[in-house]
Amino acid sequence: MASKSEASKQYYATATVVVGYALCSSMLAVINKYAITKFNYPGLMTALQYFTSVMGVWVFGKLGLLHHDPFVWETAKKFMPAAFVFYLAIFTNTNLLKHANVDTFIVFRSLTPLLVAMADTAFRKQPWPSKYTFISLVVILGGAVGYVATDSGFTLTAYSWAFAYLITIVTEMVYIKHMVTNLGLNTWGFVLYNNLLSLMLAPVFWILTGEYGEVFSAARNAGVSGLLRYDSIFAVGLSCVFGLAISFFGFAARKAVSATAFTVTGVVNKFLTVVINVLIWDKHASNVGLTFLLVTIIGGVFYQQSVTTAPTPQIDSGMSKQMEGVKDHEDADLSDEEKGLMRKSSGI
Repeated sequence: MASKSEASKQYYATATVVVGYALCSSMLAVINKYAITKFNYPGLMTALQYFTSVMGVWVFGKLGLLHHDPFVWETAKKFMPAAFVFYLAIFTNTNLLKHANVDTFIVFRSLTPLLVAMADTAFRKQPWPSKYTFISLVVILGGAVGYVATDSGFTLTAYSWAFAYLITIVTEMVYIKHMVTNLGLNTWGFVLYNNLLSLMLAPVFWILTGEYGEVFSAARNAGVSGLLRYDSIFAVGLSCVFGLAISFFGFAARKAVSATAFTVTGVVNKFLTVVINVLIWDKHASNVGLTFLLVTIIGGVFYQQSVTTAPTPQIDSGMSKQMEGVKDHEDADLSDEEKGLMRKSSGI
């Protein structure tokens, strides 16, 4: 009876974290789009999200709800390139959502497997993808090209940010993942370093982009109350809460279910994002654009199947202990949604 009760508790715990991850992941891009329409200062908004994630990890750590590596300047110096690229990915992501709709973001995010495969082959001497994987990548590319060709909301500014985001997120996936893995941080240590260092970088970008001038000018003209309206406070606060929540649910879901199940959940989340985005407002692509978007997502499904069906080699018990350490690092390899604004932790 006790074992049955434990199994039931485990089932409900697993279901809770998977549903929590699906909810946060599917809604985060839409919430960020909503937030940036109400609070048109992407640099300041992302800084608030970084601050929320840092405080969340610190407070939960003090309460004993999670364990994170302590912040050490020597480690921070080694981590800084990773944080810099992470900041650029989130910064370009937010500006993309500012100038384009959520569908455009999903299309360009779906292009990353194709570019990562090419970069791995060119720079890391990885073998070319299998025929099935290559066909999947071509389907993704075809859907993306079709979407761009039929996008009635095409603007040079929006697509400039889209390509900037694509370059930074691919760089993060190919290079930064390898560098950060060697630092030996646990998952919450990764979140702490990523967000705290990104928060430190934020003032530099405020000055370089001139956003600080826009904020001060708006504060002078409309007053602080005009700058911080109730709807903008709600929108930004919601994005901060969901950004922190996806950090927790993303890591918990990775540990609770298999890699394949986690991947399937991520794909379903993209479909849910499209559905939610279409239902709540008119800030979405045309029907033809949505069709090409679905083609891109379906190509992503085939791609995930092609890279997760490879046979797993048998390893002895001695090797298994070594692999446990590798698995800990793999847990820190975050999807764009998890990096959503940690997230954003991303999702990046």
